[in-house]
Amino acid sequence: MARNKQRRTERRADLVDAARRAMLEHGSAVRLNQVAEVAGLTSGAVLYHYPDLQELLLEAHRAGMERFYDQRLRAVEGVTDPVRKLVMTITSGLPVDSEDEDVRLLCELGGAAGRNTVYAALLTALYDRQVSMYQVILEIGAAQGVFSLKDPSLTIGRNLVALEDAYGYRMMARHPSIDHAAASRLILDYARLATGHPLPAD
Repeated sequence: MARNKQRRTERRADLVDAARRAMLEHGSAVRLNQVAEVAGLTSGAVLYHYPDLQELLLEAHRAGMERFYDQRLRAVEGVTDPVRKLVMTITSGLPVDSEDEDVRLLCELGGAAGRNTVYAALLTALYDRQVSMYQVILEIGAAQGVFSLKDPSLTIGRNLVALEDAYGYRMMARHPSIDHAAASRLILDYARLATGHPLPAD
């Protein structure tokens, strides 16, 4: 029984990965047969594990979105210095490069959000969670006297996430002078003004 459950869990994880790869190839309007082809299965076999294709696609998107909230929180979990924590959080919120698959998926999701209320809700929730993540860092730093916030933490947090999104998009569009290092420097420049602290480079 336990072995069957493990196999089912593994197969569902494989299907989530196949759905991600199919969306990267065909876009957010990917069809069932396209997911099945990438997975090397029949459409019926996909539906056996995910009777609703939309549920599978949402799972694939959630897997990509986890990186920009849950994984970032875990990365700074043991860091007590708010300066270091802020710098680490800023630099981890950008694409690695123009081929970053997680960010490509988010771009697909963003393009479909105007037509799909579920995708819109997912992106809104991710944005709000990222803003709150920054607010906690900023407010702790301010309480410790490390930061002198020039605006409310909500405003600064919203701007930081918006800058991540904007520069991330430019990187994915292959802007010739904006790579990860350049985007990090630009966002850190804003963070220095907003916090009144000469934040170090990553």
